[in-house]
Amino acid sequence: MGDLSGGRSTEPASADASGEVPKAQPTIGVPGETAVGERRVAITPSVVGAIAKLGARVVVEAGAGETAGFPDAAYLDKGAAIGTREEAFAADVVAVVQVISADPESSDAGLLRTGQVVVGLAAPFAAPAVAAAVAARGATLFALELVPRTTRAQSMDVLSSQANLAGYRAVLLAAQALPKVFPLLTTAAGTIAPARVFVVGAGVAGLSAIATARRLGAVVEAYDVREAAKEEVQSLGARFVELPLDTGQDGSGSGAYATAMGEDALARQRELMLRTVAASDVVITTAQVQGARAPVLVTEEMVAAMSPGSVVVDLAAEQGGNCEATLPGRTVDVGGVSVIGPVNVPSSVPHHASLMYARNVASFLRLLVADGVIAPDLEDDILASSLVCRDGEVVNERVRHALGAEEVST
Repeated sequence: MGDLSGGRSTEPASADASGEVPKAQPTIGVPGETAVGERRVAITPSVVGAIAKLGARVVVEAGAGETAGFPDAAYLDKGAAIGTREEAFAADVVAVVQVISADPESSDAGLLRTGQVVVGLAAPFAAPAVAAAVAARGATLFALELVPRTTRAQSMDVLSSQANLAGYRAVLLAAQALPKVFPLLTTAAGTIAPARVFVVGAGVAGLSAIATARRLGAVVEAYDVREAAKEEVQSLGARFVELPLDTGQDGSGSGAYATAMGEDALARQRELMLRTVAASDVVITTAQVQGARAPVLVTEEMVAAMSPGSVVVDLAAEQGGNCEATLPGRTVDVGGVSVIGPVNVPSSVPHHASLMYARNVASFLRLLVADGVIAPDLEDDILASSLVCRDGEVVNERVRHALGAEEVST
């Protein structure tokens, strides 16, 4: 295993009055996020105490938490130190939301060093050049997207925590854009029928969207290629739409996303979905495949069949979109139907998104730091799965393949 000590000086420390040499305390650096539209912060004051119990000290860049509602004073009250950006990046472990702002040309890459550990979202398959940039500096990178979805790793699952908020926000975006109200209203002026919402994809984001739409009083239908999702959908009071595809597989993935379907199955799925989409006031799509373009599930023909004023919210916009008409970061009018392609949705609720993300990171740090020593066990399945760079090279096979490198020998 390579040097994961953080690259600290090996010069002997001075002895204290008792003659004992104090052990250097590892530092966790928290730089402010610089990606456009990113308002989250990787560590919040609420987890500083938990990190201190690991024997580590937290150094936060001044103002790093302000956009998420966490002023410097809140960090100081919990025992963290406030410093410059350079001091945050000088830490043994750098905790971020987006690794070097997801930009391999970022000047932050030059602040990394050999032996340092970086923990955050790195989009390793979609943006492998980021991993290459970290490897070039000799730093070790753990990409939190790759944390396995196992019972033991639940507390570290950033994809789930952030997707939960994305599903919630998608419904609010739709409710704001829809020229109707969601609930059934019986008034002296007459009865108003509830809005009809169709959620495509019943993963974490989809289930959160279903629950939120139901709380707002909508009639909700949902579909997922995984038959196992039916019970979860029904438990939330929504109707599961049956679209028999005869694909010979249930579409379940082993990681964060469902597996990709073949083009024939997708075509059949679109054909069967047309009637449901056309009858809906709101369609929310959530289907994504790790490291691949999002499948197009809602065609322009389907959108054209919806009533004017209807809304499509595409949570897969950043991966190309589940809707054929989606443009990332924009709202497109298709015959009077609004197709909304939001990006970085969790950042629109930065306070709670940061709280949840920070708890995930603090749990992950327990695998890296113990008793004041950075000593990760790379045989641990969680660390092994999320490790992308070490000793100056990219070690994740899929990322190496994306970069055109030869496979790592085993």
